[in-house]
Amino acid sequence: MAYPRLLLLPALLLLLAPAMAQTTATGFLDKSVEVDGKTQRYALYVPDNYDPAKKWPLIVFLHGSGERGDDNLLQTEVGLPSAIRLHRDWFPALVLIPQCPDKKFWDVAVPTIEAAMAQIQSDYSVDDKAITLTGLSLGGYATWIWGALKTDTFAALMPVCGGGDIEHVMGELSPEEAQVYGTMEDRVKKLATIPIWAFHGKDDGVVLPARSQEMVDRVKKAGGNVRYKEWKDTGHNSWDKTYGYKRAMAWLLKQRKK
Repeated sequence: MAYPRLLLLPALLLLLAPAMAQTTATGFLDKSVEVDGKTQRYALYVPDNYDPAKKWPLIVFLHGSGERGDDNLLQTEVGLPSAIRLHRDWFPALVLIPQCPDKKFWDVAVPTIEAAMAQIQSDYSVDDKAITLTGLSLGGYATWIWGALKTDTFAALMPVCGGGDIEHVMGELSPEEAQVYGTMEDRVKKLATIPIWAFHGKDDGVVLPARSQEMVDRVKKAGGNVRYKEWKDTGHNSWDKTYGYKRAMAWLLKQRKK
């Protein structure tokens, strides 16, 4: 017996509905999480070919001072997000892109970052052994400083044109807040336990390359696995070359905790 097409269409839609409902949004997404009763926004990049059946690396990217604010947009336009737009096939990973509040250091955003990480790990298929941290300028400082406290979480660090001496960010961080991060010696011991690849511009006049060199030397003396590369003719903007360096991005994505 033949059935009218109009009757078959609703039945077909019912069959397709579960599959359609399970489709995951991809690209740069505007997300939010509750922290201490307040809604905090963050951006998340989900690759076009995201498949929950497999485990995905998670990169946490920390922007510089110029992208601070609360629009949840500026931080997606510089550094790693820009590289993703140019080379999507290089980044088979989830990327958390938080935003630091205006005129603040990254320490105030840590609760949001950690809550967002937990939310992503709950909502997406994350390889918990392949979570890495990278940041530029102010975010490069946070990668060295905050990253040292999270060596049990991150498989590797990639600081770009930053430094690890808290004295250099004391205008953004109070003495009381700085105490949370311990001494330089304490942090270096922890940094020596995970792979690090640091980058800086040879002619950077905003954050001198000596800031990265100092940290690399300290971690090396502590027996750490640290690499360092300086770019020529970049000024402060060494992030475009760094995140546009396919070899470095491949290195970051292959890092896994043992």
